Amino acid sequence: MKTSQTKTEDSVTDVDRNAEGLTRRDFLKASGVAAAAATGILGAKQVSGGEGAKTKKRLAMVIDLHRCFGCHACSVACKAQFNVPLGVWRSWVIVSEKGKYPDVSRQFLPVLCNHCENTPCLKGCPVNAITRDEQGIVRQNEDRCIGCGYCLQNCPYKMRFRHPEKKVAQKCNFCFERLEQGLEPACVNTCNAKARVFGDLEDPSSEISKLVAKNPVKVLLPEQNTQPKVFYIGLDEGAYKKRSAVREHA
Repeated sequence: MKTSQTKTEDSVTDVDRNAEGLTRRDFLKASGVAAAAATGILGAKQVSGGEGAKTKKRLAMVIDLHRCFGCHACSVACKAQFNVPLGVWRSWVIVSEKGKYPDVSRQFLPVLCNHCENTPCLKGCPVNAITRDEQGIVRQNEDRCIGCGYCLQNCPYKMRFRHPEKKVAQKCNFCFERLEQGLEPACVNTCNAKARVFGDLEDPSSEISKLVAKNPVKVLLPEQNTQPKVFYIGLDEGAYKKRSAVREHA
């Protein structure tokens, strides 16, 4: 059993087409957020009509890879928060090396559940143990889960795992329990480089909305059309490969 949280590839030299750059307009379409044509402001979806109606949240995360330096504090914080057993992970950091000696660079890619709007794992669950709430968080009901593994197979990102003791599926849930207490996800709170930003895409004044307005973002496996809610700044297409090639604990 491998307990190291570092997933290292010997060399990544070929250009991988599993991620693509998105303009701000493409980003808004991919995340399901409509732009107000007249004002350019993120469109707000209403929970109920009428004046003073509350805006429906659309939670997401942006990871700035220009800031990430591979300290793995996010992975450790996640394990500590949820008491994740050795050998499995809710989130982790892929480490890859690109180039040929002496011109070699090391790259870090934090990965976690993408909380897809078009949710493959939810569609494949035979017992309805997976839900996507009104804020866009994909959640796992362990009391209903029978451990069949269909959701593990249906996730194109391979971000789910079977708990070795509980025998049920688990994954990142954006630290829903912390959000209910008004706290940030553990990985965001612990990131020394401030590389992770979490917030509401429907709030034009939020840090995450301002960040995506100023930076081009990319998503993993855009060809899957899952409309993920984890976005990257500075993602190198060549540094990302299929999860089956890098996830040793699947």
